[in-house]
Amino acid sequence: MARAKLPRKSTTVDMTAMCDVAFLLLTFFILTTKFKPDEALTVTTPKSVSTNPAEQKDVVLITMDKEGLVYFSVSDDAMAEKETIINEVDQMKNLGLTEEEKKAFRRSGSYVGVPFSQLKSYLQKSPKDIPSLQVPGIPVKDTLNNELQVWIRAAVGAFQGGKMNIMLKGDNEAKYESFKGVLTALKRNEQLKFQLITDPEGVPAGTELYKTINAPRTAQ
Repeated sequence: MARAKLPRKSTTVDMTAMCDVAFLLLTFFILTTKFKPDEALTVTTPKSVSTNPAEQKDVVLITMDKEGLVYFSVSDDAMAEKETIINEVDQMKNLGLTEEEKKAFRRSGSYVGVPFSQLKSYLQKSPKDIPSLQVPGIPVKDTLNNELQVWIRAAVGAFQGGKMNIMLKGDNEAKYESFKGVLTALKRNEQLKFQLITDPEGVPAGTELYKTINAPRTAQ
């Protein structure tokens, strides 16, 4: 008796639907992922072996560039504290700032790098003009006129009852005299705890910073 032949079935799998889903997911992640914005102030931080990631919220950042110029800024998540700081500084130094000028300080990504005598005109500048300005920095080298301590005093009051994360970000070639002036301003406000921002090198595997750096980017 002849053996019955079974019909052969095709082994080809239609991948059209899967390709469509893959492209839809790729498009979704491209459109919804938020990338790290460009830094307003560019400095080359020194390298170090670190294990902890820098704080991202409630940050008071003091930046020193390679020329030794000092800048002050507050993270954008602390908008209420920003408003309190600029109001306090305006009152303490009798600057006569308008609401529009105060709004410029509260603007996302804003920073201050001028003495109080130039602050009013500085806050009147357009955001696109700020990066190209030749600013003198906040005075810190003269012990009798260390204006950074006024900004820190206002920040301490603004964050009273909460947590303030003070961070120092200095260029690898920053002058020690400026760094000393920053430390003096912190000490005069009894702020003895702060973090130094560095460029992580050889991050130990398994640490919090290692997990943060190697974490997959997620859509927000």
